[in-house]
Amino acid sequence: MQDLLLNAYLAYRANRSFVFNNYTWEEGVSDYSLYNFRPIPSRIPLTALIQGPIVGAPFAAHPESPRAVMKEFWDKVCPNPTVIRNDDVLAMMDNDKESTASSTLQKWLEIFDIWILQDANRLLDEWPAFSQSPVMTEFGWSPLVELAFDMNREMIAPTTVLQPYLSSTSPSVMKSSERYANLPGLLAVHIRRGDFVRHCRRLTEWQAKFIGYNAFPTFPDKLSVPGDTPPTTRAEMYRLHCFPEIQEIVQKIEEVRRSDAGRGIENIYIMTNGPTPWIADLKQALLDSFEWKRITSGRDILVNHEQEYVKQAVDMLIGQRAQVFIGNGFSSMTGQISMLRMANGFAPNSTRFW
Repeated sequence: MQDLLLNAYLAYRANRSFVFNNYTWEEGVSDYSLYNFRPIPSRIPLTALIQGPIVGAPFAAHPESPRAVMKEFWDKVCPNPTVIRNDDVLAMMDNDKESTASSTLQKWLEIFDIWILQDANRLLDEWPAFSQSPVMTEFGWSPLVELAFDMNREMIAPTTVLQPYLSSTSPSVMKSSERYANLPGLLAVHIRRGDFVRHCRRLTEWQAKFIGYNAFPTFPDKLSVPGDTPPTTRAEMYRLHCFPEIQEIVQKIEEVRRSDAGRGIENIYIMTNGPTPWIADLKQALLDSFEWKRITSGRDILVNHEQEYVKQAVDMLIGQRAQVFIGNGFSSMTGQISMLRMANGFAPNSTRFW
């Protein structure tokens, strides 16, 4: 989603219509794909995930700006477009310097160099303007996602006063930072399992960095692995950041709970692809360490058939609003949450990493 937002911002800056497509897992004629031997939708309408100017709503701040259109419409009105390819434009740039988000923007790309998203040094120079643009200030989650949040709100972070449902409030009457305000008392954690066993080993071999939006200089947790670190030590250092075990997770949560940013947190929301027995073990270990009021996981929330396929977006909405968030610095989903928290003015010390 980060490249989607950047390309929408590029279109906005260029005073052009942004052309958006479905969220596509797999191109082809079939409506379903297989993931972990289970059928999932091959394509999900982008409007089932988000709302706002990126998917065709007018810009409230600049109503004269061209509105986004669906690709099906674009293909009808412009069947023979001129395509400006990313590699061609990069070839015209100063070969002695790596392109940054800002320099790339000035060259009117069709798409951003995908590696920009992996490197904070190349990505964050455009952040001040990007974060204040209506692409970000008017960003919203879809009514489907917001309704799922509303229906599970009291289980995740109970309200002390009556608050209006997100799904009953028009997104045009408030900025994203007001709509998705802080949820006091909530700690949200993102813990990757499953395929990350192998992926974390590859990250060690690549000597990868935290991805761009997980590497804001003001974030307190950083990846620091000296270049001359022995391979076995390096592998263990990466594992701690990428694939922590239950006791290491509990230790980090205790550290955060005792910090200034963690003062008053009493509920935990766990977003993970870990198996149910593993989640049960984690919950018990957390309860053994502190008297938490509620510990809820993504497997506990109630969703209807349509919402089942946008549950990751529900997770991101919860993580975006949590008083404190702990995520995986190598994960693009964590990066999306980090980006939205920073854009909405959350204190940098409230976004942490394993």
